[in-house]
Amino acid sequence: MTLVVLVLLAGCVGPLQAGANTGDASGPIISVSATGSANADPDLAVVNVAVEATADGANAARAQVARDVERVRGALADGGVPDADVTTTAFGIAPVYNYSEGEREVVGYRAIHTLAIETAPDRAGEIVDLAVGNGATRVDGVRFTLSDERRAELRATALERAMDTARTDADGIASAADLSVTGVRQASTGAEFTPFPVARFEDAAGSGGTVIQPAPVTVTVTVDVTYTAA
Repeated sequence: MTLVVLVLLAGCVGPLQAGANTGDASGPIISVSATGSANADPDLAVVNVAVEATADGANAARAQVARDVERVRGALADGGVPDADVTTTAFGIAPVYNYSEGEREVVGYRAIHTLAIETAPDRAGEIVDLAVGNGATRVDGVRFTLSDERRAELRATALERAMDTARTDADGIASAADLSVTGVRQASTGAEFTPFPVARFEDAAGSGGTVIQPAPVTVTVTVDVTYTAA
C-alpha cells in the first residue's frame, strides 16, 4: 500500500512534499521534504562606491584616481571605518574614444577604482555621504546582509524549524497509514536561500543626508528526511 500526500504549510517559504512507502523490504519508510525559515535585522551593510577620473594620458588618470581614493580612505578612517573594512573590488584604465565622422580617435583615458565598504547598517547612509563628499563619483549600491556568525545562528534556527515541520508531517502521514514513526534513517539539507532585503532610500529632513532603512533578512533552508516506521 502506498500513500502520497502533498501539504502546503502556512508560513513556509516553499511547498512541503511528503510520501510514505510501506512496501520496502527492510520495512516501511516515510520520506519528507520541508522548509524552515528564520529572520532578523541585518547586522552588516556593504556600501559599493567608485572613484573615476578622465585625463589626457593613462598615467594622469591613474594618478588622479589614486589621489581621490586616498582622500576617500582617509575620510573613512577619520569617520571610524577600519582600513581592513575598505577593500578594492575592481580597478581599470581604458581609452576614451571619439567616433565622430566614422573614425575612432583616442581623446583621453578613464581610470576607475571601485571600493566595498563594510559598516553597521545604521551607518550606511552616512558612509555614502562621506565617500561621495570626499571623491567618490559613483555609488553602485548598498547591500544589507548578515555577518558569518549571525548567519550561522539563523541557519541553525531555520534547520531546527524545518526538522520540526518534517517530523510533524511524517507523524501525520504515519497515523493516516496506521503506522508510527520509529526513527530517522537518513537526513540531508539543500541549498540555503537568503534574498537581499529591500532597502528604502530617503533624505533626512532638513539635513540633506542620505538615510537608508533596510528590511529584515530571511534565511530559508530545506531538509529531506527519511523516517523508519512500524
